Amino acid sequence: MSTHQAYKSPLESRYASPAMRAIWSDDRKYTTWRRLWLALAEAQQELGLDITDAQLDQLRAHLTDIDYEAAAVHESKLRHDVMAHIHALGDVAPDARPIIHLGATSQFVNCNTELLQIRDSLHLVAGKIARIVDALGTFALHHRHLPTLGFTHLQPAQPTTVGKRAAIWAQDYALSLEDIEHRLDALRFRGVKGTTGTQASFLALFDDDPRKAQRLDELVTEKMGWPVEKHFAVTGQTYPRLVDAQVLNALAVVAAVTHKVCNDIRLLANRKELEEPFAATQVGSSAMPYKRNPMRCERATSLARFVMSLAQNPLNTAATQWLERTLDDSANRRLVLPEAFLALDGILDIMHNVFSGLVVYEKTITANLMAELPFMASENLLMAAVQNGADRQEAHELFRKHSQAAGEKVKAEGGENDLLDRLRGEAMFRDVDFDAVMDPSAYVGRAPEQVNCFMAEVVEPIRLRYAGELGDAAELKV
Repeated sequence: MSTHQAYKSPLESRYASPAMRAIWSDDRKYTTWRRLWLALAEAQQELGLDITDAQLDQLRAHLTDIDYEAAAVHESKLRHDVMAHIHALGDVAPDARPIIHLGATSQFVNCNTELLQIRDSLHLVAGKIARIVDALGTFALHHRHLPTLGFTHLQPAQPTTVGKRAAIWAQDYALSLEDIEHRLDALRFRGVKGTTGTQASFLALFDDDPRKAQRLDELVTEKMGWPVEKHFAVTGQTYPRLVDAQVLNALAVVAAVTHKVCNDIRLLANRKELEEPFAATQVGSSAMPYKRNPMRCERATSLARFVMSLAQNPLNTAATQWLERTLDDSANRRLVLPEAFLALDGILDIMHNVFSGLVVYEKTITANLMAELPFMASENLLMAAVQNGADRQEAHELFRKHSQAAGEKVKAEGGENDLLDRLRGEAMFRDVDFDAVMDPSAYVGRAPEQVNCFMAEVVEPIRLRYAGELGDAAELKV
């Protein structure tokens, strides 16, 4: 069967990066199994078991040359993937065959490998979120003084600035990054715990010496590059499946942030104020050639919805683990763990691309703001009239009548907001400096300064922590 006659996950073929796909690849999985078997044998030798240097050398010589066809043949007979790969390794390292996987259970390789994959994936995700915060910070700083109409309840509200709005987006990503970093810091290694977590088989190997069984756990943890103080003190057969729930919920938070931000960008694109990048030869619609659909944000929103939907799944798995372990987690987790990371990886590359090339239409932003500003400037206009001698209550009633009439003209007749022209014709508003009162920058409060503070307090520390991982926008597939 050719590659075009079989299903392939779009996460692999269209969305996820080579780096994330490599983390969840067969090669990463099975070479890590072999590294774990080597680490176990080395530690057992150091603790006095009869394992020779020649046996270890054979294991070291075959860490990466996996014969997948041979493993498949073994699995077709044994119906057990771990045993199949033990046999495949034993075929090429015959002297080491007797000591491969000595005293271990399948979850020794499965759980520890998955924890390593989760750790590396979280590092990759963290770096990509940092890139987004960096790009959004640059955008926010550049546009911190550009007034724009604010919205509450999706109704016109007090103005803000384009940069301040972007800073809020960046802050959401920064909060999600804190969550990812916390999960990384809290992540523990399973280590060497045995079939039900009691280390009974290893006690038997070491003549009931508990110190050697404990030291074996520590040595393997060290050899796999994990701090000894960051391993589970106790487990059942597997590492706690609550970890998967914690991790995937952190990923879902990042997805929720993206969903919200993409919705904002799509709404602003509808107002012709903001646009995601659009390639010179890009087609927006097969039927309507004039269209510039926000397909990047739409794609990210779609993938974000998928990641958010996965957050419930590991909670169900964790809740239904019977006693020391049940196998109904296995097939489920083969899908959920990699798919969540691959999808979020694609999302983050899309969003870095978007934020690195956001197009701002300043004149449209200003025109949209000025169409609403006369209503929002009511208090300022009233105070200006009072300072010129008008009675406040009379001015208020006059303003109310004209604003209602102007609003009706806009909504019922599709006309322009002529409130200012109406007020200019009234004697009590004749001496008001309308240009000064209608300066949009007078209504944005501390928004520009808040962006400066946000850059110093949030963005710059992230840039320092991830200095080596900030770069150009990823090349996106269609």
